Amino acid sequence: PAGAASPGETAGGRGGSPASSPQLGGRSRSQPPSAPLSAPGHGFRRVTLTKPTFCHCCTDFIWGLAGYQCEVCNFMSHEKCLKHVKIPCSCIASSLVRIPVAHCFGPPGHYKRKFCTVCRKQLESLAFRCEVCELHVHTDCLPFACSDCRQCHQDGHQDHDTYHHHWREGNLSSSARCEVCKKTCGSSEVLSGMRCEWCGILAHASCYIIVPPECTFGRLRNMILPPNCVRLVSRNFSKMHCFRISESLILLPAFGLWYLYDQSSSNSPEHNSQVPPSTGGKQTLKIFDGNDAVKRNQFRLISVPRIAKSEEVVEAALRAYYINDDQQHYELQTFSQQTLFSDDIINRNHATEETNPGPVFREAVPEAWIIRAKSKDHEVIRIYPGWLKVGMAYISLRIDKESTTQTVIKEVLPQLGRQVSNIKLISISLCFTSIRQMNQTRFYIVENNKSVVRVNLFVGGLPPQLSAEEYTNILKDDLAIKTNLLSLSHVYSVQGAVVLEMSCFSEAERIYMLAKDTTVNDKQLTAAVIPEVLHTKLPQNCCPLLVFVNPKSGGLKGRDLLYSFRKLLNPHQVFELTNGGPLPGFHTFSQVPYFRVLVCGGDGTVGWVLGALEEIRHMLVCSEPSVAILPLGTGNDLGRVLRWGAGYSGEDPYSILISVDEADDVLMDRWTILLDAQEAVESAENGILEPEPPKIVQMNNYCGLGIDAELSLGFHHAREEEPGKFNSRFHNKGVYVKVGLQRISHTRNLHKDIKLQVDQHEVELPSIEGLIFINIPSWGSGADLWGSDHDNRFEKPRIDDGLLEVVGVTGVVHMGQVQGGLRSGIRIAQGSYFRVTLLKPIPVQVDGEPWIQPPGQIIISVAGPKVSLPRQSREAGLTSSPAPPPESKGLTRYKTCHRPL
Repeated sequence: PAGAASPGETAGGRGGSPASSPQLGGRSRSQPPSAPLSAPGHGFRRVTLTKPTFCHCCTDFIWGLAGYQCEVCNFMSHEKCLKHVKIPCSCIASSLVRIPVAHCFGPPGHYKRKFCTVCRKQLESLAFRCEVCELHVHTDCLPFACSDCRQCHQDGHQDHDTYHHHWREGNLSSSARCEVCKKTCGSSEVLSGMRCEWCGILAHASCYIIVPPECTFGRLRNMILPPNCVRLVSRNFSKMHCFRISESLILLPAFGLWYLYDQSSSNSPEHNSQVPPSTGGKQTLKIFDGNDAVKRNQFRLISVPRIAKSEEVVEAALRAYYINDDQQHYELQTFSQQTLFSDDIINRNHATEETNPGPVFREAVPEAWIIRAKSKDHEVIRIYPGWLKVGMAYISLRIDKESTTQTVIKEVLPQLGRQVSNIKLISISLCFTSIRQMNQTRFYIVENNKSVVRVNLFVGGLPPQLSAEEYTNILKDDLAIKTNLLSLSHVYSVQGAVVLEMSCFSEAERIYMLAKDTTVNDKQLTAAVIPEVLHTKLPQNCCPLLVFVNPKSGGLKGRDLLYSFRKLLNPHQVFELTNGGPLPGFHTFSQVPYFRVLVCGGDGTVGWVLGALEEIRHMLVCSEPSVAILPLGTGNDLGRVLRWGAGYSGEDPYSILISVDEADDVLMDRWTILLDAQEAVESAENGILEPEPPKIVQMNNYCGLGIDAELSLGFHHAREEEPGKFNSRFHNKGVYVKVGLQRISHTRNLHKDIKLQVDQHEVELPSIEGLIFINIPSWGSGADLWGSDHDNRFEKPRIDDGLLEVVGVTGVVHMGQVQGGLRSGIRIAQGSYFRVTLLKPIPVQVDGEPWIQPPGQIIISVAGPKVSLPRQSREAGLTSSPAPPPESKGLTRYKTCHRPL
């Protein structure tokens, strides 16, 4: 991970006095002769095997009745493999990460054949998964997870021009192959094998240390937004906020750390007030880490022999909390009501507890104990070099009551090869509520530079078509903004959105939280933290992919795709459309010279994104990006035309990205529909009846009037009433059939209620119940409404010829025959300009979005410019995994992508 010590490198780095060298295994335990030097932090002991067991190092079966197991993290190993163990124990993993980066844990779920990264056991009950990396943990292991999530942006201090591999252990497929030795490195039996979270290369735990540290981002490097090209000063904002991830859980403190947890699904020992009964010669105890844990009733259970001595019980208690320290510095205090009135985790008064080495248990055994630290004359603290570019994780330093900040700096800097100038010492967390929190406290040596605070916040849901001054006044009234701390850097008046640039973290956090609970003109405001893309630092051949996902489309598979794309790409290039729509994503990429777009959703979602692109095209440096489609909807007609299939059904997301990268761009016409109703509405100002102002919508696929739109409207109403039932394409199409059967006997004379004019010529309509304008050769989930028969009256339809085809249907039965391939529609006209006169209210639908249109005029005309859409080659498929092309071919393709369309 970024900021961590290199594999195989000791955390202490360059020599120094014995006091400045970290002790990776402080406690005394029985170890095999070779274990302490090769197994960082582990406490191995010989155990008798009672069931089939596999080695976590080589993944082979452990033959015989004995193996070696770590008492803290349960790492299991052959005796011959002990000298090859390079994976640090969970108790020291956090200390080896120079700059901790929090995980984004989503809601708890069941993950089959996955293993916990902390205790290494299989996930058999509810567990958590990071939404950005592949970390999986048990519910009760969550507070002890190593905060080594991949750094996806600069935060105002770091400035990386090169990027190192971000290794994550285990949960690989059984067929995974090591990049170094080419042998199988995955396992379905144990947590084993290493994977880089950026480039995806795989390696054995014993092989990854010889892989060159620099990461090239792998096959997707030209699509990934490099972390060093993104700047986001995110203090006061969690990573969930920074990556716009929905927070459906409750934020709770545990053991001095903050984590997301759903109280209703708790089944961990910390939330179980019942202590399991003692069995045999064992005794089960509750162990609290500090009084704050007592108040929240958060404890861990340990099981120790009844004849165990005090120091053995203390050691077991420290292991339960993954504290790697000498047990002689700690003691257990019996839980009592008196302890609740003291927040001192250090027993400075040496109160009440005996220190003799005899058995801790007598006749009356207390169920609950609290860990206390013994008072000492000196302490050993860890000094981390912060964001300085040095090759070590931390330096341990002995201090006493006479030590000062200056003496610490003077002693540490020579070991870092630095001079005493412009350097300061900062600490993280000095208010201890637990022993683990005290153990995890960090001191950083940092350069004393004054960084400029600049936080960009997107606020949407405002009234459209207002000036910057009017938006400022609204924000003053509803959010009480302080104009001296912020400015409106961008105003999107058509969409009713602004981007605020702030110079104060607390003000940015206040506005962000308040906006999510504020309505303006009965419309809910939206807020999103926006990163800054440093476009001048993008590599020459980089054409990053901007991903939009609609999690509500089709079979509700968007959530899994959001996770997959955040993992495969930079989370800052993946946007959830239900959080502010497409505009935050386009604003983020507004200065990127070349980029592509991937829209994951139905035809309506694609139209939504293309409409937003049309509205702000003039504000983008790359004004005509190519827009690819991953169909998630019910019909997915545009996806079918572009050969992306009838709908996503669980294909490998990595293969999808490869297919998008290798697809060829085609052009498609887009159309503007002007809806000018003649119905009068009452003016709010003077009470006079005035005509309703015309509305403009964009069309990509088709526009239907009559029975076609009526069925879409019936489906829309059914989905609005029970949205939870519309979670599969099969069910959705079943509802369409049901709505159609209900209207099969209805007869309407649509041709008597409308008039059609094509290219300034009146067209006489036949007896029909539906009139459809089609731009693509797919309608109603793949039906060919125009037909393939040759007709001398019309030109062969194309999606980029500037012409629309007009087709009629006689009713529900005719529509069913068309979808079954038995018939085609009634060809009526072909042109580039259309005027439809409605004589009465008629159902209308555009790209699957239906409504009732009052009497008036509908004008359809071509909109420019054409949109560029990647079309998959015939020989490629979503499920294929093509080999990476030669480097020269990739460069040529991206030069083509960069050329203005």
